[in-house]
Amino acid sequence: MGLDITVLIVDWAWLGETPPRERLSLLRDAWYADDTGLWDHDAPGAEGAWERPRGPHSDSFDVYEFRGTLGSFKPHFRAGERWESVREHADPPLRAEVDTLLLGLIWGGLDGEAEHVDPGFFCDDPAVSYGVLLARSPDSVRDLAATSERVRARLGGLRGSYDEHAAVPRGWVGDFDQFAVLLDDWDRVLSEAARRGWGVVGLSE
Repeated sequence: MGLDITVLIVDWAWLGETPPRERLSLLRDAWYADDTGLWDHDAPGAEGAWERPRGPHSDSFDVYEFRGTLGSFKPHFRAGERWESVREHADPPLRAEVDTLLLGLIWGGLDGEAEHVDPGFFCDDPAVSYGVLLARSPDSVRDLAATSERVRARLGGLRGSYDEHAAVPRGWVGDFDQFAVLLDDWDRVLSEAARRGWGVVGLSE
C-alpha cells in the first residue's frame, strides 16, 4: 500500500493555543471522533469538495477531497517529478513562482530536501509527529495562496512545454490537464485557508 495524504485546513485559534507537542494528538482526536461523520464509508466525500465535520469540532477543521487522487500521495509526488522535467523549459518568472509553490507544499526540490513543515507548528520529536507531511501556519498559507494566485493566472502558458517534456502515456499526472487540476485543488485549499486565517495540514495515516 502506498503513502496516503489527507489535507485539512485548521482553525489556528483552536489549534495554535495548544502547546506544539499536544497539537497533533488534539487534531487527530478531533478528526477521528465518531461524531464527525467523516468515517461513514457508505457515503464517500465528493471529489473537489469540502467535508465539514459534525459534532463539537464542526468549526475547528475541514477536509478537502482532491480530484482524481483516491487519497494517495503519489499524484502529488509525481507532480513534483513532472515539474522537474518541464521547469527548465518554462518562462523564468513562471518557473520561479511554481518552484516556490511546489516547494512549499509537495515537492522535495532538485536536492530532495525541501521541508514542508513550519518550525514550531508541531513537536519536532519524530515519535510525536509521525505521519505529518505538511504543516503550514496562517502566515505561510497567506504567502503560498498569493503565489498560487499568480501561478493560476499564467499556468496555461506551460501547456506546450509540459506536453513535450513531461507528459507520459500512463500514470499519475500524465498530462498537463491533470497537473493543472492538482494545482487548482491546492489553490482551493490555500485560498480558503487564507480567507479564514487558518493553517493547512497534510497527514498520512
